[in-house]
Amino acid sequence: MKLKLFVDRLSQPCRAILIFCKMNEIEFEEVRIELSKGEQLSPEFKEINPMQKVPAMKVDERFRLFESHAILRFLAGAFPGVADHWYPADLFKRAEIDSVLDWHHANLRHGSAGLVFHSKLARLSGRPLDLRAAADCEKVLSASLAKIESVWLKEEGQFLLGNSKPSIADLSLVCETMQLEALDEKVRKRLLDPHGKVRKWMDDTRNATQPYFDEIHGVLFQVKDKLKEMESDE
Repeated sequence: MKLKLFVDRLSQPCRAILIFCKMNEIEFEEVRIELSKGEQLSPEFKEINPMQKVPAMKVDERFRLFESHAILRFLAGAFPGVADHWYPADLFKRAEIDSVLDWHHANLRHGSAGLVFHSKLARLSGRPLDLRAAADCEKVLSASLAKIESVWLKEEGQFLLGNSKPSIADLSLVCETMQLEALDEKVRKRLLDPHGKVRKWMDDTRNATQPYFDEIHGVLFQVKDKLKEMESDE
């Protein structure tokens, strides 16, 4: 299969898919779609994804798919050699992973992505910051981090659901929490320091997916430096 991935590495769901492919030696063509330039709104990209969001995927120039969780599930089943721990064949284990992924978008992603965008990343596209919206998203984020600790992280395993190896849920949620790197260090520490289990899980997932985790997240740190420059010029 010839796989094309339409992504922006600044997008946390895109990063999860890229890391997954590299970890599982899935060959793909990376097509960059720069969100800050509005490239996702072009008529050409609308033919790939009518929702005009990244990530999106095309297989053999005939099959198109969007939504990051759907793409991860497809890749886990469509390519040979993907280890079972990513998305197990066991229906009960798979259902548990699905429950985490379904929870993710309305909770952790809403909080993390909203906070970072409204307090930092909006600058990149020339939009004003919205600190009131950021404060609302921070409340959702803090509640979500607490839920990860109390519900999804078990004592018997390093990863979500008590697993000894990471799944696509770990990858999706850790890439989401990594977006907090764009924040000022004091703010990031204030948000994460109360959640020691979350911090350890982030470190464990990062270590389990090296060297690709740091490679794919490089753009996030570049943008962080750019934002600091923009703020210092004001």
